[in-house]
Amino acid sequence: MPSADAYLVLSAAMFSIGVVGIILRRNLIVILMCVELMLNAVNINFIGFARRFGELEGHVFPIFIIAVAAGEAAVGLAILIQLYRLRNSLNVDEARELHG
Repeated sequence: MPSADAYLVLSAAMFSIGVVGIILRRNLIVILMCVELMLNAVNINFIGFARRFGELEGHVFPIFIIAVAAGEAAVGLAILIQLYRLRNSLNVDEARELHG
C-alpha cells in the first residue's frame, strides 16, 4: 500500500498542473479541464488521508466533490456553447467583453 507521502506528492503535482494550466491558457475548454484536474487532486488528498487515519469522512467528501464537479461541468459547458454561438471563439479574453 502506498504511503500518505505518495498520495500527497501525486496530489500536489496534479494540483500544480491545474493551477499552471489555468494561469497560462486562454482556451475555456482547457481551463475547465484544469479545474477538474484540481478537484481530482483534492479527492486524492482526501482519500490518502482517510486511508492513513482510517476515517470514513475522507471517503465521503470526494462523493460531494464529484457531484459539485458534475454541476460545474454542466454549467461551464452551457456557458461555453453560448460563448461559441455568440463569438465563434472559445478565447477567455473575448468572454470578458460579455458583461452587460
